[in-house]
Amino acid sequence: MYDLTEGALEQIMRGVDVEKPILQVLGFKKLPKTVSKDGSSTDRYRLLLSDGQRLNSFTMLATQLNNLIEENILTEFAICEILNYHLTAVNNGGKEKRLILILGLEVIVSGNEVGCKLGNPTNIDSTVTEAESSSSTSTSVSTTTSTRYQTNGSVRSGTSHQASSDISTTPIAALSPYQNRWVIKARVTSKSGIRTWSNSRGEGKLFSMDLIDESGEIRCTAFRDMCDKFYDMIEPKNIYYISKCALKAANKQFNTLKNDYEMTMTNETEIIPCFENSDDIPTLQFNFVSINQIENKEKNDIIDVLGVVSSVSDIVHLTRRTTGQDLVKRDLNIVDDSGTMVCVTLWGKQAEDFDGSNNPVVAIKGARIGEFNGGKNLSLINSSVIEKDPDIPEAHRLIRWYTAGGHSETVKSLSRAGGSGDSNAPLYTFQEIAEARLGEKMGSPDLFSVVATINLVRVENSIYKACPVESCKKKLIDQSTGIFRCEKCNKDYPNFMYRLLLSMNIADATGSRWITAFNEEAEKILGASAQELGELKETDNDAYMQKFGEASFKRFTFTLRARTEVFQDEMRLKFQCTSVAPLNYRNYLVYLIDKVSKLVHIEKLDN
Repeated sequence: MYDLTEGALEQIMRGVDVEKPILQVLGFKKLPKTVSKDGSSTDRYRLLLSDGQRLNSFTMLATQLNNLIEENILTEFAICEILNYHLTAVNNGGKEKRLILILGLEVIVSGNEVGCKLGNPTNIDSTVTEAESSSSTSTSVSTTTSTRYQTNGSVRSGTSHQASSDISTTPIAALSPYQNRWVIKARVTSKSGIRTWSNSRGEGKLFSMDLIDESGEIRCTAFRDMCDKFYDMIEPKNIYYISKCALKAANKQFNTLKNDYEMTMTNETEIIPCFENSDDIPTLQFNFVSINQIENKEKNDIIDVLGVVSSVSDIVHLTRRTTGQDLVKRDLNIVDDSGTMVCVTLWGKQAEDFDGSNNPVVAIKGARIGEFNGGKNLSLINSSVIEKDPDIPEAHRLIRWYTAGGHSETVKSLSRAGGSGDSNAPLYTFQEIAEARLGEKMGSPDLFSVVATINLVRVENSIYKACPVESCKKKLIDQSTGIFRCEKCNKDYPNFMYRLLLSMNIADATGSRWITAFNEEAEKILGASAQELGELKETDNDAYMQKFGEASFKRFTFTLRARTEVFQDEMRLKFQCTSVAPLNYRNYLVYLIDKVSKLVHIEKLDN
């Protein structure tokens, strides 16, 4: 006979903590879906539980356990051990009723094996008495109002202080827009920077943070005044008590967390740091996808990934064509023990701050999959989090593999990269470029990389005086009066800025091409800034010429954009350098070995 924990449901409803009760599921009901702004939704299930004496239909299954029902693991008559639950109050027809939220359970005996209802249980009254409701409300209010914070986060003491452990909290998984008297205790797993916007309806700023507790995760966003009030106070990895936020359906277009809802701070929002030991609250949670599985994922899918950094590119400065906004990016090549490599692009501050020396392991949460030239790549977005050398078993295992010989294995690159330039661009020789007729299609440029050596740099007209307006940078007309005119801006300026426009011939073993490199890439090639070179030209022409001479015979990985243009009724194929980086010999050797291996394999087949 199967033993249930008789009397457990009545004790739980009275607020008594019952450890791991054994209960029977007599049925479940799918509730109406909550639809988010993008049309996505998540099922919610209500359970009918029995302890052999009593029945309780006011029981909800946490959404992260839905798979137990969807995969027919949790079925009618199944006997379960409840590993984790939370008791909360909900509004039901104007009355508050207590509801059990099941956060963790294990099916001990399947419903098919049991096959019937155990005992003769009767319904239990889940109505919260007025005294209980009043007491619960009083406790919730007093604990959330006993402490206040100034805008800078310093404490103003109220009339009383309660130990933080006395604060009654609600799990994140139990939050609902239909109740507002709740306090959550959660860890901040990530905090975005402050972002601003301006449109026809006005302007403002915001930041968001991702929160986690033992039951689930949720995003919280602060706008305008709330952004000023709480931004400096919030520190990632710290734990806070948070209350009086508004809940709404999550917009899954921008929010990939596993929660139907998201929180917005209001003028009444209260946030209190938690200083007690809270090892029960998890840190950042990952659901890693092996790098070799990325090839079969869809474009724009959001995934978590773990890999060893095999190479890092220099920072690249770009300008967004549509807005003129300056962008900063850095590419990483990461590899794992599936023998596969992928390029990851970091942006902004993450790109500037990242140190990839000594081949660290990186854990990335929320990377977006992109496609380029038939390959796959990853890019970090605003909500992405990257941790270097995380203290988790998966990372320790991966670094052991890498140091034990993984670094020398031949790997497959999903991003079609060989050098350390733009890892999204496939690597070719000049002969292969000619055979593929890259760039020859009118109006459709091709992007690719080559490993090549500089033969010759043209010094003439390689530097010019440009408009000092950052968004313009056009060549100025020297009026020989100490004043310079910009035809684009239609203005005269007493000052200017030097910029480079470098024309050079580069070659590999199969051929050569003339290419053009603009300011930032030209500075990398010459090893000096445009301003330094401009001053040298004015003061020391020999030193100026020497800088150009030193660039000859240097070897780089060039990323080139090939485009056919019509000039004076003549078709011309032009090559522009979009990025340049020192050759990563380790990656290039792996690329060559892989290429040779394929050629040898073809020859063997021919024999």
